[in-house]
Amino acid sequence: MPSVRQAAIGAFVAAGAVATALVVVDRGGVPSILDTSGCTAEVDGHTVEVDLEQAENAALITAVAVERGMPARAASIALATAYQESKLYNIDYGDRDSVGLFQQRPSQGWGSVEQLTDPVFATNAFYDALAQVDGYDTMEITVAAQEVQRSAYPDAYADHEQDGRALASALTGNSPGAFWCDVPGDAEEAGDELDETGLVPRAAVVRRDLEQRFGRLSLGGFEPGGVSSGHMEGSAHYEGRAVDVFFRPVNAENTKRGWAIASYLVANADRLDIRTIIFDDRIWRAGSWAGEGWRDYRVPSSSRGDRAILEHRDHVHVDVFD
Repeated sequence: MPSVRQAAIGAFVAAGAVATALVVVDRGGVPSILDTSGCTAEVDGHTVEVDLEQAENAALITAVAVERGMPARAASIALATAYQESKLYNIDYGDRDSVGLFQQRPSQGWGSVEQLTDPVFATNAFYDALAQVDGYDTMEITVAAQEVQRSAYPDAYADHEQDGRALASALTGNSPGAFWCDVPGDAEEAGDELDETGLVPRAAVVRRDLEQRFGRLSLGGFEPGGVSSGHMEGSAHYEGRAVDVFFRPVNAENTKRGWAIASYLVANADRLDIRTIIFDDRIWRAGSWAGEGWRDYRVPSSSRGDRAILEHRDHVHVDVFD
């Protein structure tokens, strides 16, 4: 599939910037010129900065690879490709009949326009094709990307290899705590009535979103009628605003998986009205210091119990705004 023509890249970027500004205004009600929201990945001295829309798309692309059990290299290839093709924006136009994150063409058998502008469908279509490339996990990223895309500009993917690797390493959990976002520390009022599982509407949305993106998970911290014990004083669990995602036993593979979930949640914190994420003795919170990244988590001095649990080394804690 031919890629976006070089002359059109500037137009796509400009369009993406306009779309992002509209999203920011719609989400936060803050004039885009004053808004500082955005996300950062920092891996091995290389820094990638993306806006919230790009971050959500990058996190989705990576989550699909994780859910499919594909190596981080697959996510690196997909992210470098999407960077080149659409700047990580889900655009509904492109070179000839190309659309979506990967600028896939309906006329080339990738799917319908409706399907290809669905980021989940488009990402799975890309990975389906990538999986058919023998040895893609050891190829240079630009070579593997070209095997899938058949672009008229095969060397262009190389321009985004480093950014793709950094985002993939952070979002797959291979680089712990290397991805964070600066998002507002507030949200519009929402309902607080518990559903049949014991979660408020916002928390229920987070739960469903995680299960849709990552498949079956070990979830807890809520129960029908709400929880009344087992958590620290003042915990959001008592209000039905929190979900725990468990990764037991504590080992390197489970910790990596936990960081993939935690990073995905940070990337989608604005969309999901997430307030706090805690994992592996680190904490991120929306608001004034969100843009500074992950901080060390301090267990309250009055807490007693298993340190792995208290330090959230065996589970990702996520809670939402009231």
